[in-house]
Amino acid sequence: MLSLVERGESSPTATVLEKIASGFGVSLATLFEDASAPSHPLSRGRERSTWRDPKSGYLRRNISPANFPSPIQIVEVTLPAGARVAYESGTRAISIHQQLWVRQGRIEVTVGTVTWRLEKDDCLAMRLDAPVTYRNRTRSQACYIVVITSERLHSVAR
Repeated sequence: MLSLVERGESSPTATVLEKIASGFGVSLATLFEDASAPSHPLSRGRERSTWRDPKSGYLRRNISPANFPSPIQIVEVTLPAGARVAYESGTRAISIHQQLWVRQGRIEVTVGTVTWRLEKDDCLAMRLDAPVTYRNRTRSQACYIVVITSERLHSVAR
């Protein structure tokens, strides 16, 4: 799949991209950074690009400055009416935490076996160590902001 994506012969879904990110030990947001962009502390709205998941139609846009050395990444997501996106997140070499802040609409987030129903202005904190599913069961789009932090997990030698 990586080869097809690199050659521009396939447009991966968000689920496939999450698997690729997990394999590389990075967050999904890292895959959307422009590696050729200079490291700069300022990110301007007019310079940001949006990616659309070909399966669910959800829109994703990195807000944080590209390539800037920071443990924090900010992402804006628009989840269309009726859309569902599932990630098979699990154990990784890094610990990823995120907080999801709903700006418009309502969404349902299932982390492992726990489901949270979020409305406008709700914020959910979670660790990405279990499968996560995002659903918009309404007839209107939902928009939310995701703040992501990650850290390398250290193994203890015995």
